[in-house]
Amino acid sequence: MSPVVLFILGVVFVAIGVAVSIALHEVGHLLPAKLFRVRVTKYMVGFGPTLWSRRKGETEYGVKAIPLGGYVAMIGMYPPNAEGGTVRASSTGMFQTLASDARSMAHEEVRPEDKDRVFYRLAAWKKIIIMLGGPAMNLLIGLILTAVLLMGFGVATSTTTLADVSKCQVAAGETVDPNSADCQLTPAAAAGLQPGDTIVSFDGTGVTQWDYLSQRIRESAGREVGITVERNGAEVSTSVTPVLTSRPVIGPDGRQASDDTGSLLYQDVGFLGIGAQTALEPQPASAVLPAAGDNIRQVAGVVLNLPARVVGVAQAAFSDEPRDPNGPISVVGVGRVAGEVAAMEQVPVASRISALVGLLAGLNFALAVFNLIPLLPLDGGHVAGALYEAVRRRIARLFGRPDPGAFDIAKLLPLTYAMAVLLLSMSVLLIYADIVKPVNLF
Repeated sequence: MSPVVLFILGVVFVAIGVAVSIALHEVGHLLPAKLFRVRVTKYMVGFGPTLWSRRKGETEYGVKAIPLGGYVAMIGMYPPNAEGGTVRASSTGMFQTLASDARSMAHEEVRPEDKDRVFYRLAAWKKIIIMLGGPAMNLLIGLILTAVLLMGFGVATSTTTLADVSKCQVAAGETVDPNSADCQLTPAAAAGLQPGDTIVSFDGTGVTQWDYLSQRIRESAGREVGITVERNGAEVSTSVTPVLTSRPVIGPDGRQASDDTGSLLYQDVGFLGIGAQTALEPQPASAVLPAAGDNIRQVAGVVLNLPARVVGVAQAAFSDEPRDPNGPISVVGVGRVAGEVAAMEQVPVASRISALVGLLAGLNFALAVFNLIPLLPLDGGHVAGALYEAVRRRIARLFGRPDPGAFDIAKLLPLTYAMAVLLLSMSVLLIYADIVKPVNLF
């Protein structure tokens, strides 16, 4: 299969995954809304013109032309107007309170029989459950995909089988022609180690894990030690003397660590000149939650620093500065990354599929965390409004005051419009940057 076809398949895989994630996010709002008997008039995936819809009961289910989100339209999201007593309909999608969406359903006035089925009459805790349903669904999807990734495919783990044996000793950041007189053989090359050898013992101790072997090599600089490898079904024993050399310090994220000034860190350790083959190793169920937690923490770090990171993206997009590989990307960037992963023919198919599954898991965690930001029109903004309403009513009861009633979140519409414009502008910027200067992950 050609790389172009594989690239397209990767993009399609993630596009379908994103669409399903959005649809299930809205299901997270839909189910508790119906459970609490709120009249739901529409469940839509996408925005803009309707491509397909079907009515079932009192709800219209459909798909719209612009696949950039979705919404669940509930009657009575806002309290009645001060004059006239009419109730306006709204929705739970990211841009639901823009005039083109929130006010498009203003004609759907509450029927007499809907008096107790409007959203604004719900207890605050019910409102919170409905609004948290979407992010909770994304967290669940991310957790399930993480379980599939770790327990089904496994994690790429270094093995004790050699993938390569370096010929020349090279200082960090330098290059040497292997055929020149300046090439000083590495201890591994001098000992006759070959790619495909499986190291079974080092310095008289059995070896089954690469991390253990690597640590022993680092500690054995300048000392001759015995080493046994399995080659073509037979064991071969020899000796090696790791040399003391400067090697990069690898951080917890798998990248070279740096100090407070940004300078890359190195350390003097024992060196043989070997590289390990990797294999997917399934993990136990106990590894799923910690892995998901790490993923969420990383995403939360990006979200908390989003303004600064977006400024960095803008600077890179309109200058010669490189993009931050850990910075935010748009749906276009996600699709491009998925296509590049799928087109890597030198990587086993299972590894490519697992990478795509991991990408979808991370995307769902990002959707969950982002939607929890306590600002309208995000779900977190509605949760904040419900919490404010609950606190206000509790204070009124404590001081014997009349019930202030439901909080009129419609008063925050100007802020909502401003946030929606800001989010849309950010999306356009990220899409532009992903086109003119995409993130280089490989």
